[in-house]
Amino acid sequence: MSGPRFKGCSEYETLSRRGFLGLGAKAAALAALGPSWLPNVKFASRDRLDAMFGEERDIIVSVYLRGGCDGLSMCVPFGEPNYYTARPQLAIPRPDSSATQKAINLNGFFGLAPALQPLKSIYDAGDLLIVHATGSRDETKSHFDAQHFMEAGKPDKRLWTGWLGRHLSTAPPMSPAAPVRGVALTHQVPLTVEGGPKTLPLSTLQDYKIGGFDETLEGRRNWLQNAYAAADAALANAAANVDATLQMLANLNFQNYTPAGGAVYAENEFSMSLKAAAALIRYEAGIEALHIDFGGWDTHEYQFPLDGQMASLMDAFAVGLRAFYTDLQAAGFMNRVTLVVVSEFGRVLAQNGSYGTDHGHGNCMWLMGGNVIGNRVLTQWPGLAPDQLFEGQDLQVTIDYRDILAEVVQKRLGNSSLSTVFPEFTPTFRGAVEG
Repeated sequence: MSGPRFKGCSEYETLSRRGFLGLGAKAAALAALGPSWLPNVKFASRDRLDAMFGEERDIIVSVYLRGGCDGLSMCVPFGEPNYYTARPQLAIPRPDSSATQKAINLNGFFGLAPALQPLKSIYDAGDLLIVHATGSRDETKSHFDAQHFMEAGKPDKRLWTGWLGRHLSTAPPMSPAAPVRGVALTHQVPLTVEGGPKTLPLSTLQDYKIGGFDETLEGRRNWLQNAYAAADAALANAAANVDATLQMLANLNFQNYTPAGGAVYAENEFSMSLKAAAALIRYEAGIEALHIDFGGWDTHEYQFPLDGQMASLMDAFAVGLRAFYTDLQAAGFMNRVTLVVVSEFGRVLAQNGSYGTDHGHGNCMWLMGGNVIGNRVLTQWPGLAPDQLFEGQDLQVTIDYRDILAEVVQKRLGNSSLSTVFPEFTPTFRGAVEG
């Protein structure tokens, strides 16, 4: 399964939408004077980091399931008769059913979809938490608006920085000498991390390099250092740091990366992004935040969670997370990592005429890590009876997604500036993580 594909930036359009170190047109104009192989980069440091982050703060991995995943198929409320009434062809059978494929019992009321079997042992170990009947309280069912509001951490179309970017901008760096603090394993910087200092997109680790022939690499690197030497201090420093970022990735040698614990990453975009995230974490370069997109969850037709597209999506999701967990757990890093999974909204309870589901409201979130208080489904379950549904058709949102994210930001990332990270919102901590 692939995440959403974005048009890659031109090599002349160096850096992110915000411009080189936020210097805007001035930097873009200078970059345009350079040759076409100048890489797309925002910031790097000339120092190779030897000391890692403080043990009191986790690295956060943000995963966005774009399209509005069907949380009712992923974490199945098999204790709800209305679930089966509303989905005669799409409901996943109860764990006590005689069906070959059926829900995997979690607590007598909720179960995992069979395609999510690889996650069950992580759940049992206490390192996986499912939050159900959660999401944004905003009522929009527009993908564009819902994604914008969730990534911004506030339902405001005028806000163009992300909650994770604002976390990075208000928290002191774990390692001041680190070349990069935030990485989006995407083609462009997503809104989630917009506004974060030392943040850049890396769609693939092995292809992030100065273009051209190997025999002329040194000359191109010399040009890079000399071309910006006469620029103002901030730009000259940033340009000089490009080479250090490239060197860091060269030293990482991702093409020869060996996952720990026998972890096997599938050959799809989501798993490869998780593999890259694991490699960056294990390299101990001082990266504090990573973001991954996984698209394709807008299942209006032929959803079929047992043997159709939803089953394939869930399988890719579970296999990817299982490999990531195995890799970092065996390498001794999972106690330093908190992974969070969100999606813009859930799906309508009732199946539609095309054997799919339409845009809904409440959904589920996922948290994984050594400091997650897992082995449970955290919920204030509203019920699925007609008079319990949002607008008569959707799962209600009873836990604001920001309650969970804010708790992670304060307890695991050590940042108490929650009024900046989540403007005009007062969170209620739900006991999702240690701290």
